[in-house]
Amino acid sequence: KGTEPLRSPPRRRYPTVELRAETFNGSTHVPVPSDSAFLKALLFELRLVDEHVFVEQRDTCTRINHSCVYSVSTAAGELWPVLAFHKSGLIYACVPLVEGTLEPRPPLLTVSGLSQGLALLLGIMDYVSPSRKNEAELSSKVGQLRNLLIQACPLGTPLNTNIRSLNSSFEDIQEMPADKEQPAWRSCTYKGKPQVHVCITEKVKCMQYDQRDVVDTWQVYGAVNCKCDIEGSAPNVTLSLTLPTNAPPLQDIVVHHCVTSVDPAMLMSTSAEPLHDSVYNGPYKFPFIPPSDSFNLCYYTSQVPVPPILGCYQLVEEGSQIKITVNLKLHESIKNSFEYCEARIPFFNRGPIAQLEYKVSYGQLDLCREKSLLVWVIGQKFPKSLEISLTGTVSFGTAGKEHPTDYVCTGNTAYVKLYFRIPDFTLTGCYVDQHSVQIFVPGKPKITATRELISSDYYIWNSKAPAPMVYKPLFD
Repeated sequence: KGTEPLRSPPRRRYPTVELRAETFNGSTHVPVPSDSAFLKALLFELRLVDEHVFVEQRDTCTRINHSCVYSVSTAAGELWPVLAFHKSGLIYACVPLVEGTLEPRPPLLTVSGLSQGLALLLGIMDYVSPSRKNEAELSSKVGQLRNLLIQACPLGTPLNTNIRSLNSSFEDIQEMPADKEQPAWRSCTYKGKPQVHVCITEKVKCMQYDQRDVVDTWQVYGAVNCKCDIEGSAPNVTLSLTLPTNAPPLQDIVVHHCVTSVDPAMLMSTSAEPLHDSVYNGPYKFPFIPPSDSFNLCYYTSQVPVPPILGCYQLVEEGSQIKITVNLKLHESIKNSFEYCEARIPFFNRGPIAQLEYKVSYGQLDLCREKSLLVWVIGQKFPKSLEISLTGTVSFGTAGKEHPTDYVCTGNTAYVKLYFRIPDFTLTGCYVDQHSVQIFVPGKPKITATRELISSDYYIWNSKAPAPMVYKPLFD
């Protein structure tokens, strides 16, 4: 199950995908024949051989094809779907994976492999076609395709369909691993001093209402990104995530396929159930054989006790004016050192801001060019009190088509949205101890570990208006 021009030797098969196809398709599975048999059958189906001879199996009116998806007759049966097209003297073809039975044939729109295969074929065509008038250059590019596809599509699933962007690094890619134990996802070799870069990124989502009958909610999502520059075909690395004492455990952990083993209890810990004594509290160790490029080692969630910034927003209409009040408080457990922090106050379904009177206890307030958004720039620190406030009176002009509208935010239903990033900090307290990173290779590796907390969909709704149902948690 592979893809590339059927011009000469550069054809690629993926045994991993063929095994999955056999499992998914069951009794309806038709194996891909040998390269020569497949090429002969495909040329026949595309009418590139025996085109002047009427063959009922191929040329009957009942088999008029309206797409680039074909059914190719083989000795084992009808091989479907085969995605193929003929362009500038070259044939581009692949056999996409169908994750299910083939009888009855599923609609083309439900086969995700078709769109993936088409994107990859178009990427190959974009890489090859500029050289079609120069036979020597064309032969060189076609010869490089086998190496490039190892990086673009290492295990049969396209990771990068822009083949042209991979051209500069093709010399570093091994066509066949020198070491049989080298995993398929480690396609490049590295020469130099060993070094490992790790970055923990946590994103916090929050919905605050400041109402008795609506529960505030917040969620934390973490990702651990790694870049391991290490010599060897299959280097072993072990990385540990550490939590402070009495910190909430990590849950809903999903690991990268390069991780060789983990405690099953780690993967069973889920946020769908309330925290109890049997929840997995670590240690969170991940032994793995890293890919050549950067990758996310794992993802996780956590049920932290408080959001980083508590807020209250009140918007009240008084005649032709509206009065707004925003109070924000940074929780004392949060590091008071931001790369940026600002609160944006949009006004939907209204005209441009014609008059604005305001008072801020900290930071500065800016009016955007479209005059429909107030931006409260808090800066890099909260004051020592950790509390700040904004009060103001706003009046509007006549609304035009250029001003923002929203079907949810009608009347006094409105929100403040916070944007911030805190470097060298995580809400869970999770961090990587550089001394705990184990690399079983010669030489002393350089370990770099960073972390950050970023806001994501951090809303504070107007407490003087009904909270919109679409934003309420399901358990309310």
